[in-house]
Amino acid sequence: MRPAPTFSVPFRVYWEDTDAGGVVYYANYLKFMERCRTDWLRAMGVDQLRLRAERQLQFVVVNVAVDFLLPAVLNDEIIVTAELERLSGASIHFKQTIMRADAQLIDASTRVACLDSGTLKARPIPKDLFVEWRT
Repeated sequence: MRPAPTFSVPFRVYWEDTDAGGVVYYANYLKFMERCRTDWLRAMGVDQLRLRAERQLQFVVVNVAVDFLLPAVLNDEIIVTAELERLSGASIHFKQTIMRADAQLIDASTRVACLDSGTLKARPIPKDLFVEWRT
């Protein structure tokens, strides 16, 4: 088994991302991380619309732990990462960070579950997805 690559996506902080003081509103960090995980899935060849339509499966976040280390502010250029830590059963565990240049702003872990889209109950992740990274 080879290690999964760390995936990263650049973003710029806009007014809509900030609070009245020009600092990124805390919930918007979760949006940045979600977009990064979605792009990670896409890069791994997982089409979420097709997965839902053809296999009645979807991924949902079931746990997020975030340490807010430093704030991002209006006009910052940030890099959001998603790294596969573990893949087992019906769960994907990610390590995520948000960086501004060399400064780490966010340190997070996210657990995503694979669910049946009809019943919303956990289902094992299909064996043909992420074959190289199975534990």
